[in-house]
Parts: sequence; structure tokens; C-alpha cells
Amino acid sequence: MPLKTKRWDDPREADDGWRVLVCRYRPRGLRKEDESWDAWYPQLGPSKELHRAVYPKTGSAIPWPLYRKRYIGEQKKNTELIAELARRERSGQTITLLCSSACVRESRCHRSILRELIEAVR
Repeated sequence: MPLKTKRWDDPREADDGWRVLVCRYRPRGLRKEDESWDAWYPQLGPSKELHRAVYPKTGSAIPWPLYRKRYIGEQKKNTELIAELARRERSGQTITLLCSSACVRESRCHRSILRELIEAVR
């Protein structure tokens, strides 16, 4: 079954399967009953420090290759959770990884890296 990625506010589609929010921060101002996901794993988002480094209040963001390297390093502590997502996907469950509504470029989002990590477990 497929492993998909979207933003949390993208409309739910019939083939989304199990929608998992993989952001460190829960969307602000969103009521619990308006959540569009089935599970939330904040630990699969970048750490607060890495998030600040890529979205700084002042100065320049760290370059993508460094962000990617640091995110992969952080996820080494989540190998069991990543393996569980891979097992679910291998067993036929469709999983949709959800990120921030502000994250419009999937290729420059941790959800694309996370997808690669899950696929590597196959």
C-alpha cells in the first residue's frame, strides 16, 4: 500500500488511509474536533532546536543538506516507531504523513525525509 504525504489541512481523500501528523507542534487555534488526523507523533517532527534553525526569527536558515543530516540524526532515536509505520504500510495499510499547512514544498520538508526513512525499513 502507498505511503503518502500531505499537509494537515489538505482535504481528506478516500484513499488517505491512516493520517498521521508528524509535526513537533500541533496547529494553533485548531479545535480538537476539527483535527484531520488519526494520530499525532510530535517526536517525528524536527526538534525545537532544529525547527528554530530552519525557521529562524532572525538571520538565515540553515541549508537543506545540513537540515537533512541533522533531522536524520535526530530520528535515530525513533527507529522503533519508524519500523512500526513501515510494518503497517507493508501489511497493506495506507499511511498519509501530514505536516504543517505552511510547508508547501514537500521536497524541502521533513515529511519527505521521514518517508524515505520508512521506505528504507522495507
